[in-house]
Amino acid sequence: LAPLAAQSTQQAAVPVTVQINTAAPSFTFSWPLDPVANSFTVVRRVTGTISWGASTTIPGGGTATGWTDTNVTVGTRYDYWFTRNANFGQARTFLNCGIEVPLVDSRGKLLLVVDATQAIPLAAEIERLSADLTGDGWTVQRFNVARTQSVPSVKALITAAYNADPTNVIAVFLLGHVPVPYSGSINPDGHSDHYGAWAADAYYAEMNGVWTDNTVNTTVASRAENRNIPGDGKFDQSSISTDVELMIGRVDLANMPAFAASETELLRAYLNKDHAYRHKQFAADQRAVIDDNFGWFSGEAFAASGWRSFHALLGPANITSADYFTTLNTTAGGGYVWSYGCGGGSYQSASGIGTTNNFVTATNRSVFTMLFGSYFGDWDIANSFLRAPLCSGWTLTNCWAGRPHWTFHHMALGEPIGYSTRYSQNDFFAGGFGTHWVHVALMGDPTLRQHVLAPATALTAAPSRNGQIQLAWTASADAVAGYHVYRAAFPQGPYMRITTSPVTATTYTDASPLGGPNAYLVRAARLEQAPTGTYWNLSQGAAASACVAGAAVAQSAGSPCGTPAPLFQSSLPVLGQTLALSIGNGPANGVGQMFAGTVGSPLPIEGCDLHLRLNSLSFFLPLVLDGAGAWSVAFPLPADPAWNCLAIDLQGAMYGNVGLTMTNAMRLVLGN
Repeated sequence: LAPLAAQSTQQAAVPVTVQINTAAPSFTFSWPLDPVANSFTVVRRVTGTISWGASTTIPGGGTATGWTDTNVTVGTRYDYWFTRNANFGQARTFLNCGIEVPLVDSRGKLLLVVDATQAIPLAAEIERLSADLTGDGWTVQRFNVARTQSVPSVKALITAAYNADPTNVIAVFLLGHVPVPYSGSINPDGHSDHYGAWAADAYYAEMNGVWTDNTVNTTVASRAENRNIPGDGKFDQSSISTDVELMIGRVDLANMPAFAASETELLRAYLNKDHAYRHKQFAADQRAVIDDNFGWFSGEAFAASGWRSFHALLGPANITSADYFTTLNTTAGGGYVWSYGCGGGSYQSASGIGTTNNFVTATNRSVFTMLFGSYFGDWDIANSFLRAPLCSGWTLTNCWAGRPHWTFHHMALGEPIGYSTRYSQNDFFAGGFGTHWVHVALMGDPTLRQHVLAPATALTAAPSRNGQIQLAWTASADAVAGYHVYRAAFPQGPYMRITTSPVTATTYTDASPLGGPNAYLVRAARLEQAPTGTYWNLSQGAAASACVAGAAVAQSAGSPCGTPAPLFQSSLPVLGQTLALSIGNGPANGVGQMFAGTVGSPLPIEGCDLHLRLNSLSFFLPLVLDGAGAWSVAFPLPADPAWNCLAIDLQGAMYGNVGLTMTNAMRLVLGN
């Protein structure tokens, strides 16, 4: 792709602003007088429904500058699609509007699929990520997968988890170099040497469509990865056969040698800034920059993905047209929460924007970005320009937006970026070449949200002699309406809210705690004022645990209510030896399960890890099913003369930490 003219693409969007009336619920939409307009239309639907309502032609024809919707209910979200008709084409803008939209306590279940090579070196960071996800309302189910594993076998894990709980499983987070699906006979960038299969993470997020590998036979692409022949493991489908069910995003920083850091260290840095963003250790200004080096391209306005989304997310007054790196590469100030750049591309560059090497040295202060240009939308390549921003500065997500267009307007009222990814993969209304094709993918954490509220900190949970639990915390650094308290039986959740309205103090008494373990989250809450409405926003949760055990009350550290008494226990292994562990079952129990409590209460361990703690060190070890049907794992103990304790538990997807003890035969059994 190369630009034909340096025309402004702002005309591809309607610069709508919204005035919200809460007393007499309504939305008043306004825009400047447009000298090229012939007419304006609007359609509406309740968010989450498929069909749009009837089209309304706005009175005033081409001179119209506003419209009011009074058929509005407080607490309900609405999608609006505004169109400006002109002699040279249409402009579109999509908005998500609501008044006092209720808070979201639970966001659903997320499948965290981890590259097994990163499970041990990044154990602490992955454990922290899981805690952050839990603290934002997610229930996390984790799988470790081998890089050499087949793409269908990875999909089988995701599909099985979805089929077991289709109501709650709604998102997939691919962390590390999880096997990459390829599919189709496409070249959405228009280059004949790039025609064939493209990387297609949508395959992992689509649960009931047909994916075949027996018809496409194309070998014209310059890269072997794009050549697609029957039976080669690359799928035939160019379009997603049915709508994608799951939100999906990938943080894959393999094969980025332009950066001095190793793949593991790049991932560690990403997870560190992900955590810092969630906890508002840095905060981006609510504004955006657009660097458009295409203008109008044979009737296409690639940068419309930026203009349209930013009108909804930030308001027209908060959008700047300027050079990408000159604007963002700074070490001071709040930067820009959003950015967009496009230009003629290669796998490692976009004309007028820069190259992968620019990201190596940049300190870019932008959290969510979009980039577009030839070739680099196909991102599974060395020094990928699409993945490079994730290795740099504040940036946490990126996508190839322009063919087709992406729309992010739901993030204005608190949805995570994975919601917009799924919406864009399924959408036919925003337009752009390649709509519903398999290449549409998000680089980055799919659970991140645009508006971050500083969390409460230093939560403590102190049992009292009367069986109650006293909670206390340090206030949020932001102005908030108060705090909601959530409780679960295990730190991994799922959590239920136990406050009906926000607590304005920084203490709370749980007068009726659960018998046994109690895990708590405290989340700051406020009514967020967004350009398109208001919604109740929640911070990350501050976490603590305590235990009520019959008449005796004890605080818990680590596993709730202390460590179960072992059935057997061995002496410590010899320093530096390889610790070989196998998980077996009692004589009457089936293979692949472990039992706790009464017989008949299975704890499935598939997809779980062993969590080893050696003093302050922490390791997650993937469980492997051997040929004899036993679960096993091997781990070389570090030759550290200072360590003198070994604690082992099962990191279950749904059950929390289940205490385990090693036997003389290196066999693990649950305590009584």
